[in-house]
Amino acid sequence: MKNTIMERIQQGKFVLIAEVGVNYYDIASVNGISPMEAAKWMVREAKTAGIHAVKFQTYKAGTLAAKNSPYYWDITEEPTTSQYELFQKFDSFGEAEYQELADYCEEIGIEFFSTPFDFESADYLDSMMNVYKISSSDISNIPFIAYQAKKNKPILLSIGASNEEEIDTAIETIRKYNQCPLVLMHCVLEYPTPYEHANLNKIVSIKNRYPDVYVGYSDHTKPDSNYEVVKAAYLKGAQVIEKHYTLDKTLKGNDHYHGMDPKDASAILREIEYLDEICGSYELKCLDSEQKARQNARRSIVSLGKIAKGEIITEDKLTFKRPGTGISPAAIQSVVGKTALADIEDDTILTTDLFE
Repeated sequence: MKNTIMERIQQGKFVLIAEVGVNYYDIASVNGISPMEAAKWMVREAKTAGIHAVKFQTYKAGTLAAKNSPYYWDITEEPTTSQYELFQKFDSFGEAEYQELADYCEEIGIEFFSTPFDFESADYLDSMMNVYKISSSDISNIPFIAYQAKKNKPILLSIGASNEEEIDTAIETIRKYNQCPLVLMHCVLEYPTPYEHANLNKIVSIKNRYPDVYVGYSDHTKPDSNYEVVKAAYLKGAQVIEKHYTLDKTLKGNDHYHGMDPKDASAILREIEYLDEICGSYELKCLDSEQKARQNARRSIVSLGKIAKGEIITEDKLTFKRPGTGISPAAIQSVVGKTALADIEDDTILTTDLFE
């Protein structure tokens, strides 16, 4: 399995993850195809769009939510008011189906992984993926965090709706068993997240408080026309962006209404590539493209009036003018006190061969 996510992260490159989640069930329903056909279709489109990895969600309703668990999403978009009832609609896949998807992703060249929501799936997914993703909903599920950490693979840990103490405890738990790369994923547990609630400055705080981890952003806002939320998150320091993904953003329910589609994904990748281009290098040096301006816009030491042969050069005989092709004003003390070897006309750009 090619470890695209970690390779790109460690090379300092941007990573875009399409969270397919369980959206393929709805895609299958509206297109009259099987969930597996829909899931593979979504994977193919993600690969074509340039997305680096696809992430699913692996759960069974009965092990994830109590039957009376209340909703926490926008019921005008997803009208189901019970978590158990919602999850029950999308939990038919098991080990065999995820293995088929993992094999398909390997075949077409896009990284596969899935968020396990129980111990059983954490076990059987292990051989299928390079990284573990821990949901924000499990940030306080310390036994489950420890169980996944013991798999000794890199971890993406979402930290939505958590405070510093909870994040610290989760990291301490992971580090007790696992020294592999860790990515903290800022996210906001509002579905969808209003733009004004995206709270992207938290990314900076994460980078400052946890300097030994990588930082990402799991986005739940609706895609805006210029992808400003994603771009701002990247500029704040989120190297990994995970966003829900669909082939039809008009579908009601589940995670379609705040997901990106392949067109959005391609545009996001273009925008990030452009940001990288305009942000350039961190080196403090003159750019090659500045060399001509550097030479002609800077100043040289220039004679102020005529200087006769044999005359001692004094500061009052010098001024500073463009271009910078002669002796730099920074080297004026190397000129003062020298003797002119020949007559030097007024307004001459001084060079070292004119004096001794």
